[in-house]
Amino acid sequence: MNAPRLRARKLDIRNGHVDLSHGAGGRAMAQLIGEIFAENFANDLLAQGNDQAVFSVPPGRLAMTTDGYVVSPLFFPGGDIGSLAVHGTVNDLAMAGARPLHLSASFILEEGFPLADLQTIAQSMGAAAREAGVKIVTGDTKVVERGKADGVFISTAGIGVVPDGLDLSGDKARPGDMILVSGTIGDHGVAIMSSRENLQFETQILSDSAALNGLVADMVAACGPHLKLLRDPTRGGIAATLNEIAHQSKIGLRIEEDALPVKAEVAAACEFLGLDPLNVANEGKLLAFVAPEAAQDLLRVMRAHPLGKESAIIGACVEDPHHFVQMRTAFGGGRIVDWLSGEQLPRIC
Repeated sequence: MNAPRLRARKLDIRNGHVDLSHGAGGRAMAQLIGEIFAENFANDLLAQGNDQAVFSVPPGRLAMTTDGYVVSPLFFPGGDIGSLAVHGTVNDLAMAGARPLHLSASFILEEGFPLADLQTIAQSMGAAAREAGVKIVTGDTKVVERGKADGVFISTAGIGVVPDGLDLSGDKARPGDMILVSGTIGDHGVAIMSSRENLQFETQILSDSAALNGLVADMVAACGPHLKLLRDPTRGGIAATLNEIAHQSKIGLRIEEDALPVKAEVAAACEFLGLDPLNVANEGKLLAFVAPEAAQDLLRVMRAHPLGKESAIIGACVEDPHHFVQMRTAFGGGRIVDWLSGEQLPRIC
């Protein structure tokens, strides 16, 4: 993704727009990559200017993930597509207990996209990577004709290292294990929806988008042998994630509605919009399944971290041949927490 130094007029980032020449492989493309991407993602591996990154890997098992980001709108309260792409990729690695190392980033740009917006996205992405302690070491840029995309799409891949002896997987939960969530749910999805629809609430609702690898490192250090699995409840929210785990581990899950942390403004927005917070996406929260004897210790460790201050124990794993997720409601009744049916919030990541 690096570019040679060119004796040319600098990009007019304030007033300029992406055009087809920026994806044609010539001088304009090299200038775009050099002045926007290479400058904001600067690191020693990217600076080598090769079509790939070559690096040494610390001891342990490798973890790899890939993802695509098409969120609409591109900029939302609490983040943008750039920081979201880094956070989402880092978190997918962290859910295996991996220490994220390096990311790749591929950009599909639409002809006419403002260079100022692209610069903002690249700056946000670079800042998020530095904060998470990872490097964006290689990438690609393509430009498509006007109307063939929606401004910018980002595809990423990430690589990390899992410590020896740690094996977190969706099929590891067992009856008796406790279920913890790292904070309030539904923040990201409601932030996206309110921004997309220009909804105004008394208190601005911000996305929870954040890199969770630091929180996970503390959890693994304190309770690693007792941890069964970690999962970030993104698309489909808590409900979809719990159902996935119930089927992977072939167990049932029971959660308590009163134990679920939901911000008052998010709950009010969900009621207004006809949404269930359990189905709404998160981008900076995790679910942890842990042996019962370590649940309180894990909760204490999570609450000590800035991203886990509102952590809570929300339920437990039970024997159930049907693999249902059930919730005891605030009124003392019960209901099945099912998969989301249809598309509730399009393009939230």
